Amino acid sequence: MSESVVLRTVGGMLFPYILVYGLYVQMHGEIGPGGGFQAGILIAAAFILHSLLFSPQGTDRLLPSRLVDIAMCSGVLLYIGTGVLCLLMGGYFLDYSVLIPSDPAYAEALGITLVEIGVGLTVASVILTMVRKIRGEAT
Repeated sequence: MSESVVLRTVGGMLFPYILVYGLYVQMHGEIGPGGGFQAGILIAAAFILHSLLFSPQGTDRLLPSRLVDIAMCSGVLLYIGTGVLCLLMGGYFLDYSVLIPSDPAYAEALGITLVEIGVGLTVASVILTMVRKIRGEAT
């Protein structure tokens, strides 16, 4: 597939738009359809498309596996950290209203956004790691 000039041109043009749409879905997940899981899949799909069109080595230069591993761990820590912070502030796990007691509506939006970002990072990283493992590129 990487030999086709048309596919490489169109895919290269679509790559940034897929990433931007993934970020849009990520940031609007708490108020509409979408969220972390869908955004993570879209972002991973953009990098998988890049890998198929331009070579896995080119994608590794763009997104090194070490960075993917860091994003995977950071996503899980962000999700769990948000819940633990709620516990430490006297609420239940993921009880966002305790984050900013004076404005529980804003606290809920903030908490959901943090959790959705954590989910998005983790999902994108896990999918990319699975693809690399299937190709035999990751250790």
